[in-house]
Amino acid sequence: MSGIYIHIPFCKQACYYCDFHFSTSIKRKDEMIKAMIKELELRKNELSQKIETIYFGGGTPSLLTTGEIQAILDAVYQNYQVIANPEITLEANPDDLTTQKINELASTKINRLSIGIQSFFDEDLQFMNRAHNAKEAINSLSEATRHFDNITIDLIYGIPNMSNEKWLKNLQTAFDLGVPHISSYALTVEDNTVLSNFIKKGKYPPLDENLAEQHFQILVTETAKQDFIQYEISNFGKENYFSKHNTSYWQGKHYLGIGPSAHSFNGISRSWNVANNAKYIASIHNEMLPQEIEILSTNDQFNEMIMIGLRTIWGVSLQKIENQFGISFKDQLIKTAQKYLKSETLKITNNTLFITDKGKFLADGIASDLFRV
Repeated sequence: MSGIYIHIPFCKQACYYCDFHFSTSIKRKDEMIKAMIKELELRKNELSQKIETIYFGGGTPSLLTTGEIQAILDAVYQNYQVIANPEITLEANPDDLTTQKINELASTKINRLSIGIQSFFDEDLQFMNRAHNAKEAINSLSEATRHFDNITIDLIYGIPNMSNEKWLKNLQTAFDLGVPHISSYALTVEDNTVLSNFIKKGKYPPLDENLAEQHFQILVTETAKQDFIQYEISNFGKENYFSKHNTSYWQGKHYLGIGPSAHSFNGISRSWNVANNAKYIASIHNEMLPQEIEILSTNDQFNEMIMIGLRTIWGVSLQKIENQFGISFKDQLIKTAQKYLKSETLKITNNTLFITDKGKFLADGIASDLFRV
């Protein structure tokens, strides 16, 4: 089974921490949608497997009208084999989710909403330059849960001046609203973002990694109390509410990325579209794919399996490593992992390498230390 990711490159305003590709001008929205529909047609032979997930990401997909969303979905169904009950996710911002908008979305094939809450406190939302306020966050969720069973929200921790008590209140609000899935990430400073510039100029305080680690441990503890399963370092879902689309990434399944800056993966190579709206539209108009392609080396494939596997509850199968890369790769991995096995940040159970609770906050650093270069 495969998935399709559709990148909608428009936002009302720029969040200070965001380094994703987007534009705050929607003047060329109609052209963009036509181009994405055309790209879907041009690439219809790239996936031989049936489509089990469709994901509208961004940017802010909820800026599209229901008719525009439906036109893109129609193009998917016309050009690809889609299973009977696919998971179809739409990322949305609370300020877009009016009662009318939610009713309209509920009438489409979309069956999962990913709502960018980030925080239930106005001062945090203002700090990040989010377009919504705390009241809109709560109202949108209250309304959305009446129409959609499968909802996930994004929350950000490690925000300067966010106390542990305040972070607990954020989590409790999500629990009280009955959300079955939470994706939660530490605030990070990406190059060439407004947040990076503000911190360099002393307008904002630098981020505190110790605070972020405290918040992460609270997140792990409190979600477990509510019967959430931490199936990936940053993703917590009730049983039967794991993200099928994101899980397909972590399990190495093939996917197609449509739209500017979108990435695709076919098992042996990765490709990505140009991160420029005008160039993307012009290229597709001329029936040319505006993409770069990277053929993954054996080391690249191994490293990716380590990085992804250690972040999930499925771990890294040592037998799979041996089958795909050879016994020397497996032996070297076990040798390199020894110091982490001794420090109990990694463990081997049933011939599978796992990150432990002690090592979860350090997962990416541990994984990179196990890479082959």
